[in-house]
Amino acid sequence: MQNYRMTVRYDGTRYNGWQKQGNTENTIQGKLETLLTRMCGSPVSVQGAGRTDAGVHAMGQVAHFHADTEMTVMEIRDYLNTYLPDDIGVTEVDIAAPRFHSRLNATMKTYVYRIARNKPSHIFDRKYVCFYEGDLNIMAMKTATLQLIGEHDFKTFCGNPRIRKSTVRTIKSIRITDTPDEITITYTGTGFLQYMVRILTGTLIEVGEEKRNPYDMKKLLAARDRSLAGPTAPPCGLTLMEVRYD
Repeated sequence: MQNYRMTVRYDGTRYNGWQKQGNTENTIQGKLETLLTRMCGSPVSVQGAGRTDAGVHAMGQVAHFHADTEMTVMEIRDYLNTYLPDDIGVTEVDIAAPRFHSRLNATMKTYVYRIARNKPSHIFDRKYVCFYEGDLNIMAMKTATLQLIGEHDFKTFCGNPRIRKSTVRTIKSIRITDTPDEITITYTGTGFLQYMVRILTGTLIEVGEEKRNPYDMKKLLAARDRSLAGPTAPPCGLTLMEVRYD
């Protein structure tokens, strides 16, 4: 069977995340597998680069699947876009190397979290931002991010208390941009734990509210205790923007 790579965009508002959970079909993975299985006439498994949570969006999710079909990559893409719901779209389908794996071979991922200050200015993209009322100390937030760059144990910022695999991850950059209408936090790293970006965002917001000292991030990392970090920011503000490969 041929190995295929595809790039997927989706509005995650009404889905239970990327990954199938038991018999839950209301997932992005489930929708894609159902259509590809129908197209090929035999079961097709789809693996994604990032297991985005319920309500989280994607502009550049990458996935791969093995299939036996005579259809061209353009025909596969067009078939999927014909029958997928309007809030899921496949932008590219390509033939991949036999051993290509969308998650295991990914070298960098970029997520963006959007915090909106002005509701009227976000009428048309209200599903993709988290609304926040009040002022935030952006300089303090930027100071806090400096302690998070590099390789660290991020267990304090992991939403899965029973995780058994390594919680060490590498963040390459955290960039905060500030406009009168919106604050955007861009995270780029080699990989992220469950809810990690949203917990980091919730913690940075508390720094911006001056409820936390911006220099306490290293203490939080060393503690490896989720209860010491900030709240998990709402999923609606988060989008997986890009997955990169060497």
